[in-house]
Amino acid sequence: MPAGEHLSAADRAALDVTIRKAEQLCRAEFSVFVGQTQGEARAFAHGLHRSLVAPGRSVLVMVDPGKRAVEVVTGADVRRSLGDHQVELAVATMVASFRDGDLVGGLRRGIQQLAEHAKPQNTLHAG
Repeated sequence: MPAGEHLSAADRAALDVTIRKAEQLCRAEFSVFVGQTQGEARAFAHGLHRSLVAPGRSVLVMVDPGKRAVEVVTGADVRRSLGDHQVELAVATMVASFRDGDLVGGLRRGIQQLAEHAKPQNTLHAG
C-alpha cells in the first residue's frame, strides 16, 4: 500500500485494520494505492491491479489526490458479487469524504462498502 506523503503512519495502520476486516468479510484481497500516477489514471490502476499476486480475487483502490482521480479495479472472481453500480456508490462515498478533506475516512468507508457488497451471498437450497 504505497502511501506517499498523503498518509501518516497512524493513517496507514487504520487502513490496514480496515483492509483486514474487509478481507475477512468478503474473502477478496484489497490493495490501496495513494499517490501520483503515471499517465492516464485508469490505465495506471489496471496495471497495478494486474501486478497483484491474485488479481482475479483482488480489489484495487487507487487515489491520485493531485489529479483528483479515484479508480477501483476488481478481478473476475470479485465481479461475481460486486457490480459496477456498487463500485460507483463506493467511489461516490469516497469522493464525498475527500471533498471534505477526509482522505483516510473516505478510503475506510469506501473499502467497507466494497467489502459488504462483495461478500458471498447466502443461498438456500430446497431439498
